[in-house]
Amino acid sequence: MRELKEFTIPFVGLKLGEHRFDFKIENKFFEHFEYDEFIDANLNLDVLLDKKTTLLEFNLSYNGKVKVNCDVTNEPFEQELSGDYHFVVKFGDEFNNENEDLLIIPHGSYEVNIQQYIYESIVLSLPSRRIHPGIEDGSLKSDILDKLEELSPRENIEYKSTSEDKTDPRWDSLKKLLNDK
Repeated sequence: MRELKEFTIPFVGLKLGEHRFDFKIENKFFEHFEYDEFIDANLNLDVLLDKKTTLLEFNLSYNGKVKVNCDVTNEPFEQELSGDYHFVVKFGDEFNNENEDLLIIPHGSYEVNIQQYIYESIVLSLPSRRIHPGIEDGSLKSDILDKLEELSPRENIEYKSTSEDKTDPRWDSLKKLLNDK
């Protein structure tokens, strides 16, 4: 996959210590990954890079809103998202990204691309079930909700179970087999 240049951080010229980077994440970013669950995205991302002599520590912190479709009614709504992610970049003989919290890049590298970590942390922070807030408070009026309510099973409150109820005689014969041990 092609790397997005704006998420490549050159660390060679940076002094030891903390450095901050700010990014605006929009729908174009997710289209690059062919992720089409978001109708629209508007997230702010703060990256804190702590450069040390033998490693780089990254702290990603994001918040904002994404527009998604409700899983129940398919109505679009804005879902609040926020989260943090921490990972470490070390230097080694060859590139290795098998561990989710540790990225190993070859000695002599002068920049690191963090787009995959940004993408994964944001997508994984999305709730597995997206419910429109109007469903929970009852303010959403939708044809789909009306149809779901119409087709939902009703409780029969008038039904009372008594010992005088007649059962099917075939079941009585089977119950005798259980008691004949």
